[in-house]
Amino acid sequence: MSAASAPSGSPRVRLDPATRKEQLLDLGVELLSTRDLDELSIDLLAERAGISRGLLYHYFGNKQEFHEAVVRRAAADLIAVTAPVEEGDMGARLLVSLDRYLAFVEANHRGYVSLVRAANGSNPVMREIYEEARAALTDRIFATAGEQGLAEFGVVDTSAVRLFVRGWAVLVEDVVIRWVEDPAGVARDDLLLSLSAILAQVAVSAPPVRPEA
Repeated sequence: MSAASAPSGSPRVRLDPATRKEQLLDLGVELLSTRDLDELSIDLLAERAGISRGLLYHYFGNKQEFHEAVVRRAAADLIAVTAPVEEGDMGARLLVSLDRYLAFVEANHRGYVSLVRAANGSNPVMREIYEEARAALTDRIFATAGEQGLAEFGVVDTSAVRLFVRGWAVLVEDVVIRWVEDPAGVARDDLLLSLSAILAQVAVSAPPVRPEA
């Protein structure tokens, strides 16, 4: 991703607008991994990319639009890196996805926390991006598992189970963020196994769906 920066003394390569914007977004996500979203400025990106501030405004109309684009890219990266593997049973595949999620938060902790805070703020676009990402991650559990995989947990796909699994995702996010800040004596492997086990317990505990009166 750092390829978006132009090396000192090297001739600047003219890129088409779409490619240049993709490189700027990659660089924005890279910079966000070590700083809060509020610290990610147009000036900083222009300096690191080796282009003028005015050119950046050609791609991103203002700072808010820039932040929204970077957050959207970061959310897409999270969804991509946590994609489930095809090998193994449902439990094994879930552990792999959880491990990749934890690794993502570990590598991008400061920026990730600021994204979560931004989603809880007043910007409706940030909330939308965040909710879309969370829905994609939780819905993928059901799509990947299918009836057979869910049967391994002793559950079927109902609206109640999906509601409870979404609640589990909120718990995972909070626990992982806090664990990265302070492991509290919990080993990494134990954390992953516990989060996986909790999902099974939560799904099984979901009540039956009853017709509305």
